Formats: sequence, structure tokens, C-alpha cells
Amino acid sequence: MKDFFTGLQFLTRIRVIKQTEWSPESFGRSVKYFTLIGTVIGLILAGLNYVLSQFFPQHVLAAIIVVAEIVLTGGLHCDGLMDTADGVFSGRSRERMLEIMKDSRVGANGVVAFGILLLLKYSLIVDMTPTMLPAALVVMPVAGRMAMVISITSFPYARPDGMGKAFAQYAGRTTLVIAAVIALLIVASLGIQASVSAGAAVLMGVLAARYLTNVLGGLTGDTYGAVTELTELAALLIFVI
Repeated sequence: MKDFFTGLQFLTRIRVIKQTEWSPESFGRSVKYFTLIGTVIGLILAGLNYVLSQFFPQHVLAAIIVVAEIVLTGGLHCDGLMDTADGVFSGRSRERMLEIMKDSRVGANGVVAFGILLLLKYSLIVDMTPTMLPAALVVMPVAGRMAMVISITSFPYARPDGMGKAFAQYAGRTTLVIAAVIALLIVASLGIQASVSAGAAVLMGVLAARYLTNVLGGLTGDTYGAVTELTELAALLIFVI
């Protein structure tokens, strides 16, 4: 359970146990639980939707859900999306792109990408029917973390070191299988629409990971976050379609 809590407390602001040591090996072993952590996030969002839908109109509820996910994850993946956008769309060399992505400051490309993400997520949630939204809120983070697991286990790491490398280096051979089985069990229980949306979204996330690998020569911790956010967006979009 320690490895699960390592992943949970890294990917979210949920604090269950006190951890003072964070070893690279534990980070790597926690990757197999990422889709289960996505399920926890989805259930919290669905529960929030159930409670607050009794009091707020749809457009207000959509804004609350978008903000709640950012608060719940500490904006970790949004930060990755912004850093990735700053680097990839800088028009510089591959080496310079990676340097820009490590810069703690956010540039114009990152701000624009984050603004577009918020606008699209809000708009898609507003367009959901009340019966469709709970399943979509669970599928969204599960599909996002499944795409992240594939990115970690199936694509090369772009830097010689970095926090993201610990995930890639110590994930293990069975990580992808375990994460996929958890995701399939959760998504299949939600019906055909959820399964189709999750599958198509993960495919789009993998295509995004491949594109970023071609541009950067591999993936980084920031691109893991970017792939997660893009996959979540795709899951909502396919649900609406």
C-alpha cells in the first residue's frame, strides 16, 4: 500500500499517511496504481457533482468541477501542459526546448494553452446531460492516467535525469498490464459509451505522446502532464459527440 500512497500523494493533494522519504524506486512502483488513483479522482468529482447539482445551475457547476480538479491535483498536470507548450511552440532547437520547459517561469504559449484548456473543459462539461456527466467525470481522469502510464512505460525519456525519469526507470515490466486491467474494469462497468470514449481518448493521448517524442527526442515529466490533460479533454469531447 505504501507505493499506492506514494502515487496518490504525488498526483493529488490527498494526504492519507505521513511520508518523509520519497525514493525513486517507490515512485516507479507507484505507476501501476495511476489508473486506480484516477478512479479516486473521478469518484470525488462525480460525488461533488451529485451533491452540488442540487443547488447550482449547470454552468456554475461546470466551473466548480473544473476548479475542483485543479485543486485536487494541485495543478500538477496543468503546469506540465504549460511548460510543454512553452517549449514545443518556441520554435527553437530540441535542446533549447528542453531548457525552456525546465524554466519555472510561464511564457505566453503556456498561458494561452492553459486558457484554452479551461475554456474547452468548461464548455464540454456544460454540454453534458445530467445523466451523462457522472460517468464522464470518472472516465476522464482514468483515461488521462492510462495515457500517462503508456507514456511512461512505452516511450523513451528525453533527459539524462529528472523526477520523471524515476517513474520510467523503476516502473517495471508488469506496470502497464496492471494499470490497464484496473482501467478496463472501471471503464467497462460504466457502459459502452464510457468504454468507447476512454479507448478513443487514450489513443489520442498516445498519438500526442508520439508527436512530443518526435519533437523532443523523448518525453519528460512535463510532457506526462500534458498528455494527461489532452487525454482528459479528448475523453470529454468524445462523450459529448
